Amino acid sequence: MPSRHPIFALSDEIVDDLASLFPDLATFQGVEGHDHHLPDLSPEGAAAALQAQRSLLARVEGLPPATDRWDRLAVEVARSILTEEIDHYEQGDHLVDLNSLSSPAQGLREVFDHMRRDTRDQWATIVDRLRCVPQALEGYRRSLDAGLEAGRPVARRQAEAAMTQAGVHASDDTSAFSSLVQEIDGSRAASALHGELDDASRAARVAFGEFGEYLRTEYLPRAEPVDAVGRERYVRQAHRFLGTDIDPEATYAWGWDEVADLRSALARVADGIAPGAGVPGALETLTGDPDRRAPDPATFCDMMQQRIDEALSQLDGTHFEVPPQIRTTAVKLAPPGGALGAYYVGPSEDFTRQGTVWWALASDGPVPLFDQVTTAYHEGFPGHHLQVGMQVSLADRLSRLHRLWLWKPGIGEGWALYAERLMNDLGFLDRPDYVFGYLAAQLHRSCRVVIDIGSHLQLPIPDGQAFHPGEAWTFDTATEMLRDYATLEPDYAESEVTRYLGWPGQAIAYKVGEQFILDTREELRRRRGAAFDPATLHRDYLEVGPVGIDLMREMLLGAS
Repeated sequence: MPSRHPIFALSDEIVDDLASLFPDLATFQGVEGHDHHLPDLSPEGAAAALQAQRSLLARVEGLPPATDRWDRLAVEVARSILTEEIDHYEQGDHLVDLNSLSSPAQGLREVFDHMRRDTRDQWATIVDRLRCVPQALEGYRRSLDAGLEAGRPVARRQAEAAMTQAGVHASDDTSAFSSLVQEIDGSRAASALHGELDDASRAARVAFGEFGEYLRTEYLPRAEPVDAVGRERYVRQAHRFLGTDIDPEATYAWGWDEVADLRSALARVADGIAPGAGVPGALETLTGDPDRRAPDPATFCDMMQQRIDEALSQLDGTHFEVPPQIRTTAVKLAPPGGALGAYYVGPSEDFTRQGTVWWALASDGPVPLFDQVTTAYHEGFPGHHLQVGMQVSLADRLSRLHRLWLWKPGIGEGWALYAERLMNDLGFLDRPDYVFGYLAAQLHRSCRVVIDIGSHLQLPIPDGQAFHPGEAWTFDTATEMLRDYATLEPDYAESEVTRYLGWPGQAIAYKVGEQFILDTREELRRRRGAAFDPATLHRDYLEVGPVGIDLMREMLLGAS
């Protein structure tokens, strides 16, 4: 058997080094051995991370030329990951890493959701990590202070959202840290650790309370009142999420075209649900009819689990070849305190932790199903669960760094949105309710394009639009669009807009990435004619994994 290119051994080292630098990410990615501590989020920790990644990149650049497509892919993945992380620090983005959804303010709490707790040793590891929370938050606070001193404050809206979340994490009644103490009482193997866990949990809650107070009294008075980040930063951030450059104004115009087409399609389906009542009438029927709702969150989870399991069972061996390690997944409710919606966390490297779909619901009451079925396919199967699980399983051709550390939303979220479309085409959205939900989800992602670009670049709403023509984007306008066009509940709409404003460039990845897949499919159909097989495209796409769009284009279509 020929020896592998040295990039594969180096990629193993890079994973270990990155896991040591970012142990929270190691937990999310399922890399064992780092669950007992948290990252150094201080300016000194950032400097050390920058230097370490520069050294790793120099080693990548010094490797001999790649000899085949998988070697070349491994080199490009390593170069891409390290280059972007280096740029993150060199641009000082770690000094403004504070938002409502994807920043250390959330990660330092959420990481505990993904730690195993079956044995005494695993509970002891949770205790060790809880003890690290105060120091991690103190270092994070010093980096945010450095951002203020450099004249780079985060927008006030993001600081307020993080402050509110910190208050939830600090509360004895609502904090997931308190829930850990209640949970350990039911563990025979770990009950002796109750006292240590109680102390560590209390210290973590106090630390989050102090962090929230810091945001309220010290950060907020100096926060940026304007949400928009401007064109330069937006384009740079969009490239980070997409792996390709975009023309934001052209993408903005395309987004409006998508909004118009999907609104028409949604109205047609709505008329079949509530004839003559339009989208609002259909929505009232879908949310108010008890037969169209799960009675409670637990039943809802069971129903979504069944949907995902049935889809996997029916499509495995026909449309997809599912690796045996990922033929099961889990559906769970997310702890309170985070943004609303659903998200997926993949399996661990050794598959002892299964992939899980987490749902953050708005209430403990009945859950309307019309828009959740398509989400189950997006987050579960054949969306993220198949995609991420396939990536982790391909040790014979993908580097360890690729399998465990790579995630470009343009390809990653683009696939999940395409998976929703595929499930509609295959008939799995078997009621008009669920087709309505799918189209509403597509419309939601199209609204994201125009809201995200329009808000951050401060572009006017086009004069020809029926929706606030010629006006400037505001938070209230964006929320109104998600409510009235994309059928979101008010709380969810507000949570979504806050997300876009704090995570520039990410929200467009879904539709831009899906469009890339559709364009690629048509190009391959044109090239291959009668020999074209969509299943082959799906296999090739999933095997390459969530790389950047430019790299995926090269892998599937060849260099342009």
